[in-house]
Amino acid sequence: MWFTWSTTAFAAALFIPLFITRGFAWLDFWWWMSANIAILLTGVAVFDGSWREEVIGDFQNRLFQKICFGLFSAILLYGVFYAGNIASRHLFPFAGSGINDVYKFKTNVAPIRIALLMTFLIGPGEELFWRGFLQRRLQADYGPWYGFLISAAIYSLVHLGSGNPMLVLAAGVCGLFWGFLYLRYRSLLMNMVSHTLWDVAIFLLFPVG
Repeated sequence: MWFTWSTTAFAAALFIPLFITRGFAWLDFWWWMSANIAILLTGVAVFDGSWREEVIGDFQNRLFQKICFGLFSAILLYGVFYAGNIASRHLFPFAGSGINDVYKFKTNVAPIRIALLMTFLIGPGEELFWRGFLQRRLQADYGPWYGFLISAAIYSLVHLGSGNPMLVLAAGVCGLFWGFLYLRYRSLLMNMVSHTLWDVAIFLLFPVG
């Protein structure tokens, strides 16, 4: 249990300053985010043998089914955010500026770089860490539902450094959605496909802001 919580604290120490500063100079938000994920996954791969076994095992059966369901879940989550964008702008006076502020993360950054990092590192990497490492271990320590809810809460809370309630709320929704997907189907591949496609769609291809 100590390894789970110490790694979680280390992850928070990496991500909270990122959301506070949004990067600086050559180390912009996207390079910094990618570096954080690479560091965390390297540590997990070295020290958590059960994580390695789960990742390898997940790619050994029903690949097409998992990819298709990942695609469907990404479309479903996009629909939730599309409707949520409309509703929140009517309900909360700060929603519009908060949503627009999220899209400022891509200001002055080549879309192709964002797309490549999202596709090959950020999207898959977040699922491998937050669900594949953190949620899996918390579920083992505290039970399936408590582990799921604790990991979703942590995933949302690390976004507090942004100072943007809409980003924290969005992270909370995503944490619950992908967390439940992992709880129900226990497939990191499915989650990776869902997260990656949703990232690219909502941030680059069909932004809601």
